[in-house]
Amino acid sequence: MKIGLAQLNIHVGNFKANTDKIIHALHTAEAQGAELVVYSELCVCGYPSRDFLEFDDYIAKCKEAIDEIAKHTTKTAVLIGAPQRNPQTEGKDLFNSAWFLYEGKVQDITHKTLLPTYDIFDECRYFEANTEFKLFEFKGKKLAITICEDIWNVGNHNPLYTACPMDELVKLKPDLMINLSASPFSYAQYDERMNVVRANCLRYNLPMIYVNQVGAQTELIFDGGSVVVDAKGNTIEQLSFFEEEIRVVEVNSQRSTVNDSPPATSHQTTDLIHDALILGIRDYFAKLGFKKAILGLSGGIDSTLVLCLAVEALGKDNVMSVLLPSGFSSSHSVDDSLQLVKNLGSPHEIIPIEAPFQSYLSTLQPFFKELPFNIAEENLQARVRGTLLMAMSNKFGYILLNTTNKSEAAVGYGTLYGDMCGGLAVIGDVYKTQVYELAHYINRNSEIIPKNIITKAPSAELRPGQKDSDSLPDYDILDKVLYQYIEKRQGPKELVAMGFDRALVDRILRMVNMNEWKRFQAPPILRVSPKAFGMGRRMPIEGKYLG
Repeated sequence: MKIGLAQLNIHVGNFKANTDKIIHALHTAEAQGAELVVYSELCVCGYPSRDFLEFDDYIAKCKEAIDEIAKHTTKTAVLIGAPQRNPQTEGKDLFNSAWFLYEGKVQDITHKTLLPTYDIFDECRYFEANTEFKLFEFKGKKLAITICEDIWNVGNHNPLYTACPMDELVKLKPDLMINLSASPFSYAQYDERMNVVRANCLRYNLPMIYVNQVGAQTELIFDGGSVVVDAKGNTIEQLSFFEEEIRVVEVNSQRSTVNDSPPATSHQTTDLIHDALILGIRDYFAKLGFKKAILGLSGGIDSTLVLCLAVEALGKDNVMSVLLPSGFSSSHSVDDSLQLVKNLGSPHEIIPIEAPFQSYLSTLQPFFKELPFNIAEENLQARVRGTLLMAMSNKFGYILLNTTNKSEAAVGYGTLYGDMCGGLAVIGDVYKTQVYELAHYINRNSEIIPKNIITKAPSAELRPGQKDSDSLPDYDILDKVLYQYIEKRQGPKELVAMGFDRALVDRILRMVNMNEWKRFQAPPILRVSPKAFGMGRRMPIEGKYLG
């Protein structure tokens, strides 16, 4: 049997565009001889649809789209993801379902059993879990259909049914496993995902067709990477990462899949993060109908990286850099920034902030009196910059890109309504040490980022001679502690046991916990790690837990 893998960039709630794309993929695969085309989880409406799923009209539009797609299945069958109403009076109103369409109508439906409820996932909020198991029979083959489920999901599924769905489906003697997935990217996800796919193939002695969604949905980035794996766990076919692709493979027998293409080569972590961020920016703008971005370019490594990513994602003419020097800005910060925009060929403006800053100080002088210069004046400069950037954004229709990195966001090293302004936090899930790695990656072929930006000591330049190290531990140490605390959920005792100084651990964790209120007001952050700030990390704002 020839099976098409349709790895598509789906837009949540855009039923017309999604339906047209699904039908186009069907006809494309059909022209290559496909007898069945497989799509990703909830591809009709987009994943995750979140509370759109609570609107009756939304579910009705899903069914209208399914009916339209079915009209085009006169020769070739399709397997698509969409919600279905639960006919029972008990339980949730919907199932997360796989729909089998052929000969112009719905032939069969099955539902997702293991509903993830952890980190970014909240499927038990909307869906009822499946408890009945069956195979789809087509062209003499018995197909075991699962929906983004694997053998490692113990504890994240329906408490009334504890078995993995494939444990039940394998009893019915299937010839092939097909998995419809919407698995978001993180730099740890690819190896974990492939290990799970291989483990399933080896466990059940069956080949698997795995089709994953591609494209970004606000903070979530889906990397695609759909695969065909044989019963021995060998990768036979690998689709592209971060790109739409339609590919047809031939399944020859129950126990093996054959194709002439070699297995995909491995990817480096920095490459993947770079490509994920590019896709995240591009889709955020495209799906919201935005065209142009603006950012404050300080001459530091963070705004430099964001500018480079934005130019690659949106085009050099669509990203405006604004240099906002103050009386504390070094000359090389301006010079480095000017060299950078020259290298990129992107537009820029220079708006000195000293005059409005002094105006604010004059206005506040009756209240500040002779009190010494401190964080109030430092933050005031950041807020002047934020105000000017937002004014440019409003006047010319730009979307302001936030340039805060994950290390700074974690410890609250940023000014609310100042440098924390923005419509999208591009590198808010990228630690400072990773920022440098990405900068070197961008310079892998030629010097786009001036060397001085990479080598100079990081500074906010809000007071004379300021350096980040005046307020924070060195980033090499800080990021290691933050990673263990945030991504690995290691508490103070575990961190000290790893060899970190107890006073340092207490200081860092206190900064993280006491700045939750700031992060709560931050723009959406493109997620590239296993644990990003935002909807996947839900901490009480006023919590005082330190272990």
